[in-house]
Amino acid sequence: MSREALIVIDMQNDFCPGGALAVSEGDAIVPLVNALIEVFPHVILTQDWHPAGHQSFASSHPGKARFESVTMAYGEQTLWPDHCVIGTEGAAFHPALRWDKAELVVRKGFRPRIDSYSAFFENDRTTPTGLGGYLRERGLDKLTLVGLATDYCVAYSALDARKLGFSVTVKLDACRGIDLNGSVETMMGEMRGAGVKVD
Repeated sequence: MSREALIVIDMQNDFCPGGALAVSEGDAIVPLVNALIEVFPHVILTQDWHPAGHQSFASSHPGKARFESVTMAYGEQTLWPDHCVIGTEGAAFHPALRWDKAELVVRKGFRPRIDSYSAFFENDRTTPTGLGGYLRERGLDKLTLVGLATDYCVAYSALDARKLGFSVTVKLDACRGIDLNGSVETMMGEMRGAGVKVD
């Protein structure tokens, strides 16, 4: 039985051009992601899934601007534009994504008072999503990550996967980054330092 799984991170409308938190050229990777979905034996998708008024939204903090930081109970939090609100078109997968092959969809960020970048843990770094247990139960320990955005949800997922003992590859050609204040370079260094294969 194959132990390899492809994890497709947050390929949603709000992270693509025209979306509320668009990543430059975010939609350009869809054909590459689809090609990988076709060849991987196991596919898992993540989906940012925020209730309206989520505490990571700048609109929930009067006087604060988008991309400013605030201190939350779990630490520093970047404030984002309202995005991927449950049930909206922005939260839906990109229409060209071949999502129907997915064996599991992990929704994250649905707790109103805590954000979630990683596919494995909420931003408090302790509340699990359940993905780690699912992968272990199924004997899937070689993970390839693609999607949006390189320096946030992809990187945090890759780092947590390594902490949990998984073998991790991030395919950069099938990712795109936000790059706030050099965050892509910073997170690339962190991933490589943690033993993530970045190619």
